[in-house]
Amino acid sequence: MTVAFTFPGQGSQQVGMGKALAEAHSASRAVFEEVDEALGEKLSKVIFEGPEDTLTLTANAQPALMAVSMAAMRALEEGGFDLSASVSCVAGHSLGEYSALCAAGSISLADTARLLRIRGNAMQAAVPVGKGAMAAIIGLERDDVEAVCEAASKDGVCQIANDNGGGQLVISGEKEAVEKAASLASEKGARRALLLPVSAPFHSALMAPAAEAMQQALGEVEVKAPVVPLVANVLAAPITDPDEIRSRLVEQVTGQVRWRETVQWFAANGVETLVEVGSGKVLSGLARRINRDLASKAVGTPDDVVAYLGADA
Repeated sequence: MTVAFTFPGQGSQQVGMGKALAEAHSASRAVFEEVDEALGEKLSKVIFEGPEDTLTLTANAQPALMAVSMAAMRALEEGGFDLSASVSCVAGHSLGEYSALCAAGSISLADTARLLRIRGNAMQAAVPVGKGAMAAIIGLERDDVEAVCEAASKDGVCQIANDNGGGQLVISGEKEAVEKAASLASEKGARRALLLPVSAPFHSALMAPAAEAMQQALGEVEVKAPVVPLVANVLAAPITDPDEIRSRLVEQVTGQVRWRETVQWFAANGVETLVEVGSGKVLSGLARRINRDLASKAVGTPDDVVAYLGADA
């Protein structure tokens, strides 16, 4: 059975995530301690206890979700799991790409935590609050969404940010243009076209200042070849070269998360099971809508770890 490990992105966070892992596994507990030390603050307290509005801040949510994913990974490894021997490739949704690279030994845990804090702060600071927006367009074909983005671009930046599959695309850009595109999408017959409660227009050209910040930050950390290939967001294809990993992570800040094509790549290249590692089951749900032939599993709790290690034995 060929397996791919996937790692969730922003929106999967919830107060209390990972706490049971930290209580059940010393290796998981060590992850949260190392992330706290790398950031110079008790992010674990916010993860475990909230408040929710503090956890949801981009600069906190990004390293927090990575920490929970890595806590689940370390619990698996504590039980004898070997990613390089058991998994054919990894991928992550947006910030989850960093979790995937950390899990595959490409970037150290401490560096990953610091990079995601920089990324979160840079993405938040790139655009003044209220200037940008994102909207989910549900029930339209990709070509139609591209057309409404192009039409709305007369009012400012507007582009596809995430192609999540199952008829769900997310658009991003300047508020006026995104609102126009959402209205046009409704006129074209979208089932839903709703503005999202996000703090910045992620994965759009407006994030260029954040991309520059990440280029500098990534240039200052060691990036190794991952033990298994990373299926990159902006390519929906596998990469292993450290220099390319750096450049694709920079590109990803302003580029599109091609998740539908990523899952399709898995299916076309012999992957039979997707395992979502970390908080929630968002990616498992998306995978079912993209390709029902792919089996999905989630590993985010001590019970999940036990069940997965038992099945893997």
